[in-house]
Amino acid sequence: MLAVGPGSRCVDATLGDGGHAAAILEATAPDGKLLGIDADPQALERARKRLSAFGDRAILVNDNFANMEAIVERHSFRPVLAVLMDLGLSSWQLESGGRGFSFREDVGLDMRLSPSQPVTASDVVNTYSQVELQRIISTYGEEHQARRIAAAIVRQRPIGTALQLAQAIEAAVPRRGQRIHPATRTFQAIRVFVNRELETLESALEQAVRVLEQGGRLVVIAYHSLDDRLIKTFLRRESRDCICPTGQPTCTCEHRASVRLLTKKVVKPSAAEVRENPRVRSARLRACVALGQAQ
Repeated sequence: MLAVGPGSRCVDATLGDGGHAAAILEATAPDGKLLGIDADPQALERARKRLSAFGDRAILVNDNFANMEAIVERHSFRPVLAVLMDLGLSSWQLESGGRGFSFREDVGLDMRLSPSQPVTASDVVNTYSQVELQRIISTYGEEHQARRIAAAIVRQRPIGTALQLAQAIEAAVPRRGQRIHPATRTFQAIRVFVNRELETLESALEQAVRVLEQGGRLVVIAYHSLDDRLIKTFLRRESRDCICPTGQPTCTCEHRASVRLLTKKVVKPSAAEVRENPRVRSARLRACVALGQAQ
């Protein structure tokens, strides 16, 4: 989908451990370059070690992808022929990051991708009202038991660790044969809220289209329905010339398509991919081609 080759300049807007970045740098050898962005300084350092063999072909920046356009300009990184966003947490962040992303960790409730962010998961869990907690869990986790879970959290406060939070949720909403842990959607909701993930994603998508050269490609991989719905809506809107309300007799929006869809339908992992790596089972990929300012 990225269609990169020798000499291509690419932005990996969610660098993580650098796995995608290494593959892109190999595909763009000998002189292609990659601008890698990640809000998590620990992840960036892990990627820096992994990508050290590529030398100055890899430019790594500790920042949020919501600042992509400014980062590209600051590093004079043009022309950009591909932008990749993989919105999942890395296995390392989930298993040993020590910030409470996983309900199996007996560690403090942080969940911030960047230590510069002002609100932690502990702040949300231990100080927000029951009504606020219910709204967050319902809106960002699409959890049907949000009211019961919010009440349980308030009863159990103070809650010091991710494991304690998970246990409080499981006591309120027993598993009863469910495939996923009862705390899964609540943990997702708190993480999305703490990191303002939906707001930053929308801004990053808009900037990605602007920084791409005509014919450049944007590929986005999402792992839950909130992200995927936002991406789908954005790409459909930007692939149309008119976005006036249905039934309006004359176009007044003056909107012009900025992308052409590469994926008419979402691309899901194959059964073989899921067997090799079960964590990709919920991955959803969408892609487009930038039409450029002249279109």
